[in-house]
Amino acid sequence: MNNGLTHFNNEGQAHMVDVAEKNETHRIAKAVGRIEMNASTFELIASGSAKKGDVLGIARIAAIQGSKRTSELIPLCHPLYLTRVAVEFFLDKKNNAVECTVIAETLGRTGVEMEALTAVNIALLTIYDMCKAVDRGMVMTQIRLLEKQGGKSGHWQGK
Repeated sequence: MNNGLTHFNNEGQAHMVDVAEKNETHRIAKAVGRIEMNASTFELIASGSAKKGDVLGIARIAAIQGSKRTSELIPLCHPLYLTRVAVEFFLDKKNNAVECTVIAETLGRTGVEMEALTAVNIALLTIYDMCKAVDRGMVMTQIRLLEKQGGKSGHWQGK
């Protein structure tokens, strides 16, 4: 039995969910995450003086690329035609952290939660990669879905 998990059939085998009978709707997902670091690393990012260049600009492009490749990374995700991916960064000076928020949208038969979450993770990993030479102790945390809209299950909002 699948116990309500949609990626398993009645025999417990993994499968790609059949979305053929679902209606195409405008679907939106919003995800967030943060990376905490040393104060000196935060200042390099905030000032734009990191040795490898514009950390947040490159992380933004990486997030968008990551969202478009989600189905290649997550085995049972459907390839989606994304209509919009917006990436925003908030610099939290008090906590020496960068918060990344991604909104992903599509017109389709399945949601874009995984694309938004993948984009956040890729943005944070890119920040880590660009700054690891000066701070290997950075911590990615609080990665989560904040909201989703569209489809049969409608609107959902987290905390």
